[in-house]
Amino acid sequence: MPATAAATDPHADKNRATRFAQDQLKAFVERIEKLEEEKKAIADDIKDVFAEAKGNGYDTKALRAVIRLRKQDKDERAEHEAILETYKAALGIM
Repeated sequence: MPATAAATDPHADKNRATRFAQDQLKAFVERIEKLEEEKKAIADDIKDVFAEAKGNGYDTKALRAVIRLRKQDKDERAEHEAILETYKAALGIM
């Protein structure tokens, strides 16, 4: 088969496309696996910080609540607090 025939062979094109897709898929999987490993390491570090805080006498539930509040938008937090106050008043908790 002449070189030009191999270059236009539809089977060769399909094989190249298949190889490219396989290589790309493998790269995605490897990147995700690496990120999952990093995520686990970070989760372990966070767990260690909470353990350290607890060892120093801090309430970790309250600490988690503060972190959750800091993530919220100011207006979202104010709305949530207003609803909470309404519910507490309705239930006589205040």
